[in-house]
Amino acid sequence: MDYNELDRMRHSCAHVMADAVVHLYPGTKLSIGPAIENGFYYDFDLPRPISVDDLPAIEAKMREIIARKEPFERSEVSPDQARQLFKDEPYKLELIEGILAGRESEHGEATAEAPAILTTYRNGDFVDLCRGPHVEHTGQIGPFKLLNVAGAYWRGDEHNKMLTRIYGTCFPTQQELDDYLWRLAEAEKRDHRRLGKDLDLFSIHQEMGGGLVLWHPNGAMVRHLAEEFCKNEHLKNGYKLVYTPHIGRSWLWETSGHLDFYKENMYAPMQIDEQDYYIKPMNCPFHILIYKSDLRSYRDLPMRLAEWGTVYRYERAGVLHGLMRVRGFTQDDAHIFVQPERMEEELSRTLDFCLHILRSFGFTEFSAYLATRPEGGKAVGEPERWVAPTEALRKALERAQLPYHVDEGGGAFYGPKIDLKIKDAIGREWQCSTIQFDFNLADRFGLTYIGEDGQEHQPYMVHRALLGSMERFFGVLIEHYAGAFPLWLAPVQARLIPIADRHVAYARQVAAKLEAEGLRVEVDERGERMNAKIREAQLQKIPYMLVVGDKEQAAGAVAVRLRTEENLGPMPLADFIARAKRIVASRASTEL
Repeated sequence: MDYNELDRMRHSCAHVMADAVVHLYPGTKLSIGPAIENGFYYDFDLPRPISVDDLPAIEAKMREIIARKEPFERSEVSPDQARQLFKDEPYKLELIEGILAGRESEHGEATAEAPAILTTYRNGDFVDLCRGPHVEHTGQIGPFKLLNVAGAYWRGDEHNKMLTRIYGTCFPTQQELDDYLWRLAEAEKRDHRRLGKDLDLFSIHQEMGGGLVLWHPNGAMVRHLAEEFCKNEHLKNGYKLVYTPHIGRSWLWETSGHLDFYKENMYAPMQIDEQDYYIKPMNCPFHILIYKSDLRSYRDLPMRLAEWGTVYRYERAGVLHGLMRVRGFTQDDAHIFVQPERMEEELSRTLDFCLHILRSFGFTEFSAYLATRPEGGKAVGEPERWVAPTEALRKALERAQLPYHVDEGGGAFYGPKIDLKIKDAIGREWQCSTIQFDFNLADRFGLTYIGEDGQEHQPYMVHRALLGSMERFFGVLIEHYAGAFPLWLAPVQARLIPIADRHVAYARQVAAKLEAEGLRVEVDERGERMNAKIREAQLQKIPYMLVVGDKEQAAGAVAVRLRTEENLGPMPLADFIARAKRIVASRASTEL
């Protein structure tokens, strides 16, 4: 079954769900119900609140409708017929007027063209405004499951009424449905928001505003280790580290064009010395000013400037999501200024570096996308100017032997790009690295260098974010490893567990020796039972529990237990240190 057929089946399942809801809850007003990735949803204005406890009854009603094998009957209707048909459905009436005006589809999606006709679909006595398509009859709908209930503002606008959204999924076979439900359950166990609290990694407080992250000591240590590794790797690969301010005068954002095309994502200006200053949404204009601070020649290029720069972008409260969608975040940002003749070489180098870093964090499966020039006058520069950079990006992908998809017209308005997605432990893809050409800023800021011919030339400018943002990447890491970070990233690598009070002094001595070797340890000196201490350390996903008692103290050893509940038994302290340091140095993602 291809995606078109699957979407058709899921869309049909959404209609059956709506049919069931209006029968179970008379007075329900219908909104929209599209197929989405991995499932479908429908938004309702219900006469009373419902919860997940109500979903089994809705599912039972849906099975009755499916068993009747009701045909999906398509009808074309005039505007007046549609208004009469949905006279008691205010949301449908609003959609009808939007469709007729050419503003949107029946699912509220923006469109530029008014349709020639309005269409409805009927199954049994249920009729919905819909352009289709659907399966032939309800009996062709495969195994399904309703998943959860959420609130959703009409048209996604918090000023409108809050509706009830019911999410569901549907697959051709029971096995596919079971596999998907397993992945959902696994994703819930790995949810970085829950683990962030359980492992004391970070918090987000509404008192200080949504989308702003507080890094707790454990989370800050993981971030420090990740940044330290990445910065050292950048230095090895010819990058120069820079730091830039958090605010800039309006001239900077006017020149860059952000105030023209990005203002809705920027925070309001502040007045300083009677001039407008903006908190930065991007680091790039500052890096450009560093480039322009001196006369550059071809000998200075490629110039690779890297910064872990914190930026701030306005996101609606409704789309904020833990670490994955925030308002303040730190980009591992880099900008490369390169002469055209070295473009291919530099892009290959950049892509290889991206893959090296991602693999170092334990990711091995990638999807690559080559995004080309947007159509319809949405791109800067003449089409022929895009040819060479696009081909250079393509050759970099081919040289890296990285399978890729071409995203026709998906480039930024200022240049073509490569996007890299990583696949996590349960098969989900996450957008990560991006390598983007920029014709726009090089023109706007008048970037030049002196070539070998003694003449001024314009360099190519490349934006490159590797991990994307530290916040989002940390969220991905938490979920990928289910909070059980590799030894080199674990905030606490070993916890010393003295069996009795008389063993505390030895535990402290061992901890001091481990710390002197660069390992991160702590001693559990509480008066709890040993097994309780071990269990708590496992719940905290600490890689090693080092139990010490009379025998270990006499032998200068530690009894090693793993967070996986494996017991390695007594081990000379020197052997444990050698083992741990070897694994840390290898950055192994699974070995303990």
